[in-house]
Amino acid sequence: MDKKYQRYLQQNWKKIGLYIVVLILLVALSMFIFYAIESNLPPKPSNKAVYVASDGSGDFTSDGIDDQIEINQALKYAAENPQFSTVYLKGPNTYVISDSILIGNNTILEGDHNAVIKLKDNADWPSNKPLITQMDSSGVDRVTIKGFEINGNHDKNEDKMKGQGYYNMISFLDSQNIDVHGMYLHDGHGDGLRVERSSNIKFYNNKVYKLGHDGFYAIDCQNVEAWKNRITCRTNGGLRVWNSNYVKFYDNVIDSFYHWSAGGSAILIEKTTGVVNDVEVYNNTIHHTYGPGIWLIGYGESYPKEEAQNVHIHNNIFYSTGTNPSIDWVGGIVTSGFYDTLIENNVFDNLYHAAIIQMYPSSTSAGNSVDLSPQGTGFTTIVRNNIIVDTQNRTKDPDGTGYGVINYLPSTHTIVMENNCLYNNVGGNYKNANSTSDIYVNPLFVNRNKHDYHLKSDSPCTGAGYTLSNSTKKLEESSNQVNIGRYS
Repeated sequence: MDKKYQRYLQQNWKKIGLYIVVLILLVALSMFIFYAIESNLPPKPSNKAVYVASDGSGDFTSDGIDDQIEINQALKYAAENPQFSTVYLKGPNTYVISDSILIGNNTILEGDHNAVIKLKDNADWPSNKPLITQMDSSGVDRVTIKGFEINGNHDKNEDKMKGQGYYNMISFLDSQNIDVHGMYLHDGHGDGLRVERSSNIKFYNNKVYKLGHDGFYAIDCQNVEAWKNRITCRTNGGLRVWNSNYVKFYDNVIDSFYHWSAGGSAILIEKTTGVVNDVEVYNNTIHHTYGPGIWLIGYGESYPKEEAQNVHIHNNIFYSTGTNPSIDWVGGIVTSGFYDTLIENNVFDNLYHAAIIQMYPSSTSAGNSVDLSPQGTGFTTIVRNNIIVDTQNRTKDPDGTGYGVINYLPSTHTIVMENNCLYNNVGGNYKNANSTSDIYVNPLFVNRNKHDYHLKSDSPCTGAGYTLSNSTKKLEESSNQVNIGRYS
């Protein structure tokens, strides 16, 4: 080392040492200030998700009381930090809430299957205050809710009436791109998912059990799909749309809990002021419903034909529907007020009242004060390639029921029957309807007792269907033959 530099170090080592000590102290002070500030900030989530848990393993920790506070903190953090798109509820845990959970745009609210959101006992919320809803009153975009359980805690909130707007589980207004799937929704006072004035709604792979209103209810919505849901109704219905269009309901299984309050239909399609001319209901299994299997109804002020037409109901299975002993509008499909409805390739087995009925219930029997009569004439329903067997008398006012098909509105409504199979219906085949192409024989199901409605090889329904109702591809695949029934 240079002697001159050595002398410099020897003369100034105390100053250099002091500088080093000061530098170390400054670094330590900076780190102390940094961590002090960090300790007062929300945690920094990892893996693009914000976690909520009860055991300290999450970014936010719940304690079983007012757990919406921590969940909303996590959702607020995700809304303010777009790189974190998911709020994840860890299980096993029950998150008890005393106020609504609020979700923002571009957010996924997800949870373990054993993570449960539960309404508190005696919540005493006002009507139309939901458990989960939007953060912004003007609406939200791109929201997904999936994977966990919602317990509506019905039995500890019995001071409120079912179906009066209390404790709907999930609700959105003026929103778009809403996706709810893989959920278990049960024991509620109101709807499972309710959306109004919204578009692009998907509800699928959910289990819905004993709610106080509808499992899924869309009002004034566009582009609505519900599929592969397993729904047991308690009070109203399983799937419902009102003044909504571009609707598809398919591959669902729907039945009813047998109780005096369970009066609704499995599927309800309702038109008053909106346009309802693109609705398809197919591949569903509907059984043991308290009300009708499907209720299709248009009413209110007069409307042009193009606003209520072309509903297509096909390839569904109905059995033992219409068990309610207190109402007369039970059956398989109850319809009025729609033009050019096409009902084809369904199976109706052991229903009460009739398989297909043109009627509207009185306001008293429907449980409301609204006039449900359609205004107008020329309403037509085409019934084609269906199997209708063993229809029974309804329980309420059974006389004159038990037919395959009934038209109680012959002055305004017409039923066109083409290539159906009707067999062993206790009241007869038709009331105010007729056909020149239907057949009246045992369809020979593979195993009716197990509800396997495939046709045996020697079934008279094989190749006996109305061929023009099927696509060219189907005709080519079946050698220009179409079966009557579900499996064509």
